[in-house]
Amino acid sequence: MAAEALVRLERFDAVVPWVESYRKRLREHPAGSRPIDLKSWRESLGEGSRVGDWIVFFGRRVEEKPWRAVIAEWVPRLSPGIIAAAFHGVIRTAHAVRSLETLETPARRRELAEGLGYWAATYLALPESPTAPEEKRVLPSRAISRVQPVPEERRVPYGNITDRLKPLGSFAPFAGVADFVDATGDPSAFVSDLAETFARAYLVNVPRGGSVITYLHGVTGPSAMRLLLPHLDGPARSAMLRYGWQGAAGVYAASGGVAEAPPGDADPASNLEELIDRAVATRDEHAIKFTEACLRENAVKPSPIYWKAARDVAGRLRA
Repeated sequence: MAAEALVRLERFDAVVPWVESYRKRLREHPAGSRPIDLKSWRESLGEGSRVGDWIVFFGRRVEEKPWRAVIAEWVPRLSPGIIAAAFHGVIRTAHAVRSLETLETPARRRELAEGLGYWAATYLALPESPTAPEEKRVLPSRAISRVQPVPEERRVPYGNITDRLKPLGSFAPFAGVADFVDATGDPSAFVSDLAETFARAYLVNVPRGGSVITYLHGVTGPSAMRLLLPHLDGPARSAMLRYGWQGAAGVYAASGGVAEAPPGDADPASNLEELIDRAVATRDEHAIKFTEACLRENAVKPSPIYWKAARDVAGRLRA
């Protein structure tokens, strides 16, 4: 993911050194042992121990069908669990899709299979309410003020982001969050509003002691959805965006997020090359992906928030 982001940032000379450094942290590639049944695949969703089986499953799908057809078929099925591993499934899938749009190769099809496989293996559906809220459905920037944070005594202060989402299952105020927003309008505008909303949330909450890694996924995850929009039909887009909002709001609520205007909202224009330099110098995959996502969103709907947030992340995650 970060390697593809470096290519998009046109830092080609940094790609190989970064990959060589990162590969030392990788575990042995998971192998398949029990085939996923095409007729009963739902039963295996969220089984992390079967990530190898899921990768083999999607490897076959991308060999049997054009990759665009696989995306159109499977993203709607996986969208209810889009928060999987803190959005890493959809992020990896989206980076693979963007690379395939540039040039289709066997290696890039395999990467797509791995992204979808990881998404399926870590699939996590958050609670929903059977009844629609009485309030009008709005854009994320307005809905976020209605998201109640999990009380501090009920939060999980340890483990990974998925662990910290567990209290949401018994936190009644969260059940209706997915329906706070209207995701049926312009999908690009929705992503822009969603990404900017959680870039602001990052700037407000991280200085209060929030986790940098936790809050930045509220931007990289939603922004990844933008890369999948061209390959989905209308209903599939709306569903993905709805669950993308729910996932970002879930991370926010589980972390005790507060919605306020970030300090120093007005930020002077940054030098693009300097901003990218800072991200690359961290050698941190999160800083690289976050900066690239912020610049991607800024290109669609400019906002000084993205510059400020990207600079802040690079400063906190510097090598």
